[in-house]
Amino acid sequence: MTHVTTTRQNGRMTAPAIGYATALEQLEPREAVRLATLAEHHGFSGVIAADAAQPFTPTQGQAGFVWNIVSALGAHTTGELGVGALAPTYRWHPALVAQASATLESLYPGRHWLGLGSGEAISEHVVGSYWPEPAERINRMFEAVTIVKKLFSSAMSGRDVKHEGTWYRLESSRVWSSLAAPPPILIATAGPVTAKRAGQVADGLLIDSVPFDKMSALLHRFAEGARESGRDREHAVRHAVRIHLSWAPTDAAAMANALAEWPQAGMRFAKSDIRSPYDLEQIAKLVRAEDFDERMLISSDLDAHRANIQRYLDLGFSRLYLHNVGRNHDEFVQVFGREVLPRLVA
Repeated sequence: MTHVTTTRQNGRMTAPAIGYATALEQLEPREAVRLATLAEHHGFSGVIAADAAQPFTPTQGQAGFVWNIVSALGAHTTGELGVGALAPTYRWHPALVAQASATLESLYPGRHWLGLGSGEAISEHVVGSYWPEPAERINRMFEAVTIVKKLFSSAMSGRDVKHEGTWYRLESSRVWSSLAAPPPILIATAGPVTAKRAGQVADGLLIDSVPFDKMSALLHRFAEGARESGRDREHAVRHAVRIHLSWAPTDAAAMANALAEWPQAGMRFAKSDIRSPYDLEQIAKLVRAEDFDERMLISSDLDAHRANIQRYLDLGFSRLYLHNVGRNHDEFVQVFGREVLPRLVA
């Protein structure tokens, strides 16, 4: 649904499809469904929702169960349904992730893709597990990807599968929801080494909160991994990017929204080991306006936002999802649907 290649219909060029990022850390579940439906009405195509057990800060105030909400989104919208990033390693066993994802794909064939990551303590620590160093978390994730792919295959073949690995054991089992094709798997990462490993096993990258000047390197390393493993000829790669932004009618309001609602974008350090929204709330008091530079566009200027989105299209992303961090959601989808999306080109 969200191919960025511009097509010609009746002699006219059509704009690339841009999706809507529904922030479940901020939105009550029914409000998330309402806004995604409204966004589609105003020209957005497809939706992404991230998995979280807690918001990043208490001010954000929500943490709905992602599978329930995305199932409802599928019934109220017609575009792609992205789930991610989700860590299939601690709070979730990879077998349950495979079952949930296959069920969603069975409900809405051809619309769902799954984004997997190595996780953040703020959500994963709630089950009381040991929180290891990044290398172990990444290795666990890739083993989990192996299990998820095996179970997707079992849903297509009707045969049981097993797994005996370093971190996980899967007894003879299968996913019983039948699949015509497995949901694409995207790997969430900001690191080049993980991006290359992702190219060896996944269908694309899910990039979130990565400075723009680092993105080309990630895409290159993914392509390198795919080429070395012989997967570069299997199918077209379709990476996804979630673009956080702050738009409001005035620059002052846009900045106030960013500081109040999404201060983590201005924290220039790894946050994956922080366990409590209240700890992040205290750190957020140190965030200043200049800390957002080159990390999130904060502006009332619609042309500036259009140009910012356009450069991701120019880089070759085929799934773009916009998240306006303020609470002015209705105004955002209406204004961007009218003034920004129609002016984007592939």
